Amino acid sequence: MVENVRMTKILMDGGSGINILCKDALEKLSIDASKLRASQSLFHGIVLGWRVMPLGTIVLLVMFGNWVHYQKETLSFEVVDFEGPYHTIFGRPCYAKFMAVPNYAYLKLKVTGPCGVITISGNFRDAYECEREAIK
Repeated sequence: MVENVRMTKILMDGGSGINILCKDALEKLSIDASKLRASQSLFHGIVLGWRVMPLGTIVLLVMFGNWVHYQKETLSFEVVDFEGPYHTIFGRPCYAKFMAVPNYAYLKLKVTGPCGVITISGNFRDAYECEREAIK
């Protein structure tokens, strides 16, 4: 959940040094672009061969788990204006803040919670469709 909205197309990218939110996801969250703070720099590697200047930076509440067994933290996101297969990309800052452990082969993410480990499972069919869309 990002700001109490269930995001279904999320890429967990342990190679990324930033968290990214696409502009359409910002609209899905009903957050006005005027709430963004100025971004500090360009980044590259998200879209092959392109450098991207974010629209701005925003801090949002992120929750893993369910309403009984969950972990919540605030994360800073770079908001970008390009279409992609994902609503958001969680990078190393997300892993560090949540002390999350990914297993990419099984599409699992484990996060500590108040009652033990929270396991978030991905869907292989959805992941495949996102990858196909990314290739297009």
